[in-house]
Amino acid sequence: MAMPVPRADGWTAADLEHMPEDGLRYEVLNGQLVVHAAPKPRHQLLIRWLGRALDAVLPPNYLVLEGVGVLIGDDEPIPDLMVVSDSIELDARGVPAQEVELVVEVVSRSTTLQDRMVKPVVYAEAGIPNYWRFEPNPFKGQLSGESLPVLFAHELGADYTYQLTHRVAAGNAVTLHSPFEFTIDPGSLLP
Repeated sequence: MAMPVPRADGWTAADLEHMPEDGLRYEVLNGQLVVHAAPKPRHQLLIRWLGRALDAVLPPNYLVLEGVGVLIGDDEPIPDLMVVSDSIELDARGVPAQEVELVVEVVSRSTTLQDRMVKPVVYAEAGIPNYWRFEPNPFKGQLSGESLPVLFAHELGADYTYQLTHRVAAGNAVTLHSPFEFTIDPGSLLP
């Protein structure tokens, strides 16, 4: 299958329907096509174990999804994991932003800029109430003695920007209260 050509004004979420099934991950951010290599096992284990932990405490009427796009205008970013209303259309290509309560990104070397800078702005402007970022690899700004992975939990402020509510290193448990009560030690998510 040939790669589609974008319109003059950029890529849209609709263009993703025509991408090849080649093991790469395609998403649209601000009209730009972003292509990522398949994630590494550490990344996937963290997401899998986080998904299981969330499933265990999930309130009724919510679902945990991995690798599904969020529909935000013409964009379709794909968080590593999200918590959504169970009223979503299960056969749709993506989930409308207004149905999403939480997005989670696990930073890898190929997604650093998008996960730390671009996606939080896109998600916040779309009104998604909660954004969690996990740093499983050494990173600039890591505190002395801070064990990996580190969780950065954010809640949406009245100005549609995320406010950091918790910074939690492996070996420390914290109870988060938004979008629901959830106690986590980031260290429990990796072997």
